[in-house]
Amino acid sequence: MKNKLWKFVDTFGTFESKTADRIKTLYFPITNERLMSSISPDLHGDIKTGQESFLLTPASRIDLVNLRSSRNFWIRSGAGKVWSVTGVSKDVKQISSDDFTLRAGLLWHEVVRRNDGMGLEAATLSFVPASGAPVEVMRVTITNISPRKIDITPTAAIPVYGRGANNLRDHRHVTSLLQRPLIHRFGVTTKPTLAFDEAGHRPNKNIYFVLGWDDAAAGPEYVYPTEEIFCGDGGDLEAPESVLKDTLPPKGRIEGEEPMGALRFRKVALKPGQKAFYTIVMGTSTSYGEIDGIVKKLKDPLRLQAELMKTRERWTALSDKITVDMGGGDFANWFRWVSIQPTLRKIYGCSFLPDFDYGKGGRGWRDLWQDCLGLILSGPDHVRDILINNFSGVRIDGSNATIIGKNPGEFLSDRNNISRVWMDHGVWPLITLDLYMNETGDQTILFEEAPYFRNHEVDRARRVDTAWRAAKGCVLRTRSGKIYKGTILEHLLAQNLVQFFNVGAHNHVRLEGADWNDGLDMAREDGQSVAFSAMYAHNLALLAEIVDKTGARTLEVAEEMKALFRKIPYEDIAVKHRVLDEYFAATRPGVSGRKVALSARELIADLTAKSEWMASHIRRKEWLKEGFFNGYYDNKKRRVEGRGGAAVKMMLSSQVFPIMGGVAEDRQINDILKSAGRYLRDKSLKGFHLNTDFGSEQHDLGRAFSFIYGDKENGAFFNHMVVMFAYALYKRGYAREGARALDSIYSMALDTEKSKIYPCLPEYFNLEGRGMYTYLTGSASWFILTLLTQVFGVKGRSGDLVIEPKLCRGHFAHSGRISVTRTFAASKIRVNFSNPERREWGSYRIRRALLNARELPVMEHGRIVIPREVISKLPAGRTSNIDVLLK
Repeated sequence: MKNKLWKFVDTFGTFESKTADRIKTLYFPITNERLMSSISPDLHGDIKTGQESFLLTPASRIDLVNLRSSRNFWIRSGAGKVWSVTGVSKDVKQISSDDFTLRAGLLWHEVVRRNDGMGLEAATLSFVPASGAPVEVMRVTITNISPRKIDITPTAAIPVYGRGANNLRDHRHVTSLLQRPLIHRFGVTTKPTLAFDEAGHRPNKNIYFVLGWDDAAAGPEYVYPTEEIFCGDGGDLEAPESVLKDTLPPKGRIEGEEPMGALRFRKVALKPGQKAFYTIVMGTSTSYGEIDGIVKKLKDPLRLQAELMKTRERWTALSDKITVDMGGGDFANWFRWVSIQPTLRKIYGCSFLPDFDYGKGGRGWRDLWQDCLGLILSGPDHVRDILINNFSGVRIDGSNATIIGKNPGEFLSDRNNISRVWMDHGVWPLITLDLYMNETGDQTILFEEAPYFRNHEVDRARRVDTAWRAAKGCVLRTRSGKIYKGTILEHLLAQNLVQFFNVGAHNHVRLEGADWNDGLDMAREDGQSVAFSAMYAHNLALLAEIVDKTGARTLEVAEEMKALFRKIPYEDIAVKHRVLDEYFAATRPGVSGRKVALSARELIADLTAKSEWMASHIRRKEWLKEGFFNGYYDNKKRRVEGRGGAAVKMMLSSQVFPIMGGVAEDRQINDILKSAGRYLRDKSLKGFHLNTDFGSEQHDLGRAFSFIYGDKENGAFFNHMVVMFAYALYKRGYAREGARALDSIYSMALDTEKSKIYPCLPEYFNLEGRGMYTYLTGSASWFILTLLTQVFGVKGRSGDLVIEPKLCRGHFAHSGRISVTRTFAASKIRVNFSNPERREWGSYRIRRALLNARELPVMEHGRIVIPREVISKLPAGRTSNIDVLLK
């Protein structure tokens, strides 16, 4: 492992780099719930509050290299030398190269550049206040490192884009005509007249601003409010004439021009060792009053420092929710960054960092539920209402809205207005809810009621209801017009039972728009996902178990759902289709509003029978002689995986879900492991490819195979699936194999000569081992889930605390004593595991356990169960210790 890009410098995730400026595609997130920024080592990146409100020009990964638009800060010395303290300038004579250092932590970013030719050092600190102010703060400290006095004239230079992302290509000049820059005593504000959209223009409410002052609260001496005024006809943002030629802003028209936040401060004479401080705030608000309040607060250096400390404390506290101590090495610090990633994705969605290939912002349905896994483990108390609200996105036909808005109950059908559904979406809500119930013991949530989502798409987007009107609201109504609500359990039954009948020609669940692998999107009519059929089999069995635990004798559901419990021959595809058509026809115009009582005993039997049939069908029909499962059928109803000529086609997801869902038997898991090692494990990088190289495009399956092999969904080291592979193996008792899969991710991330990323868990690594799509990935929640509940085995079970470790010898490489800290039942606990003989998983047992030095009983199967009431009575305000001896 070669980690030469950066190094950790404390135990709170802070890292330092001397070479980050050489990798132009690096970026770092700084954010709060109102404003989202990305920032590169040379301060490229963008700032926005949403898709329609970018303060800085939207920047993709490639734009970080090519876009001549970034945060900048210029120094002109009395000797006529010009220096960009961010390193973004065209060649200027008489200036030596910079000595560069990056320091960054949770979530702050500082670049220090020292230039001996200028005799100056500049430290540029950037953060977004945790208090919620919609601003990015840029704090620049200039130090005279020479033995002589130096006169400096500083100029902050922030080009303001000030409009929606679509206008980058659509009507760029026209939308500049809407700009109304105003000179403020501390800088520039602009409030465009319209939010330009030919589908329907709207009055603009956003005010974009760049304001600044020195530590004496003195604003700029001169303001250059447009790019044209700042750059001049012969210059550009990397060589502005106003700086190079020392010209002052002329008077003239500034409305209808590209705004510029260029703030020139008065000349200052710095003695040797003396410092000068400048604060620049960049943001978006709908209120001039709020902007004035921000200025009043942040122009006080002490209050500004307090905001920085609050920001660092907020993100550190978040990373403290779940921490590990491995006795040495970098893992504990690296995991701090992984642990905040679910929160980052909750804020940014999938699209608001430079890798925004996932579209226009917002989280998808799958993202929503998987991110909740990490949020539940960090502290489930605030998650209950979120979960109930999320179920309002389920349709009565078992599908769901695919995009989640920021406001409660705000759901959209699809960000691109395409009628489609993903067949795996019904799987995740139950998995997440089951974790919540185990962590809290709260089964009453099953009987809370929520409405259903309704829009013009019906019958799982196979039909369009032309009579539907958005004015009625996106909720399911009864035929008499009342909003219909059903229990959370009813929602779960609709999602999972519909899929039992929604099958293709081989009696597996139809692939529809795609499953977890979004790249399998060209088999909508006749494709099938065996992989997720295994998970629906798992869910039906889990629902039966959950219903049994409730102890209820009867359960109420919408009367239309009775059709889904009809006794039929499960092998008969035509009969399944008739049942589904009958159910769709009954619910398409709305529901009656009447409910029927089902016998819990009969419901359990029905769910169990359906689950067992699905699992048996997969085992009988889809196990291949090559030693792994076929996971898919394409749009020509052909089996996708197996040997074809000299090539073997194998997909990791096709193995993960049968293992995770309990469909794969132990003998099959052993064969899968051999096959995965032979066909999917990279001999050089040691990671697991998402699939083998199919060698040709698959136009009857999906776009993924049109990508170059080794990137994205075509054969990359896709961390989301690798983590789920590890989770599935741990869950089934294959701890060493699961540990190998997890370690492959950590090793690749820390091999920064290849990965070229900051500490985090990226979405995937490409064929060269480069980390791609950093920070915003569902992999993080699954990594947290796997590490806490499977590796350390510290988890909830029906509300009680269970400790069932599956730690391997490698986990004790630095010390015979390691620990994990988390909150459970509102008590903070640290579980310390001692393995003095460094024994391997399978060769040790829990010999002794102490809770705050008091003996705990150890159960026969090598686990400890501590009743919830015991944990909830632990001393408040301090960490309780559970010491576990493995021997």
